[in-house]
Amino acid sequence: MSQINPEQLKQLIEASLFVLAKPMTIKALKETVLAEFTVSRAKIKASIEELQQDYEGRGVQLIKVAGGYRFQTISELSQYLQPLWQEKAPKYSRATIETLAVIAYRQPVTRGDIEFVRGVAISSQIIKSLNDRNWIKVVGHKEVPGRPALYATTTEFLSYFGLDSITDLPSLSDPESLDALFSTVKSAPEKIEESTNE
Repeated sequence: MSQINPEQLKQLIEASLFVLAKPMTIKALKETVLAEFTVSRAKIKASIEELQQDYEGRGVQLIKVAGGYRFQTISELSQYLQPLWQEKAPKYSRATIETLAVIAYRQPVTRGDIEFVRGVAISSQIIKSLNDRNWIKVVGHKEVPGRPALYATTTEFLSYFGLDSITDLPSLSDPESLDALFSTVKSAPEKIEESTNE
């Protein structure tokens, strides 16, 4: 194994995080781009912290999210950068956003649990769209008759909403923080997505 000086280490970490669109953990950095170097987790962490300081007050920031690190634009610029995004964010109904919120705050939950909290039956399409977006996944089955699937959020959910862990969700008693969290998900005009016979 070879040595790497602090400046090269910082440059390699910075370049790696720019190349990868998703969060990268210290472990992943150590096992991939830094595999041929003798470098401790503490030195990697220190380099990341230096990078975070280097980017303070700039249009891009280095954040810890979903257990890893990634670069992202500061939220104050998002309205100006929107025309540059090629992919139009899909629009989700209120029912879909409510379902996602129930899963996020009460996970792991069954479909029946979600329906109980929301007070209405949910369409299979809602679960499918959240699963297709990779925001939720089946994490097991409840030990009751029928063994219904238990749903929980994914690291992709954490990454999309800028959360490091599920404990970073805003308090349910703070409606402004909740609105801010889910404001990144575009709402579609209400349509009938509820079903009483599914």
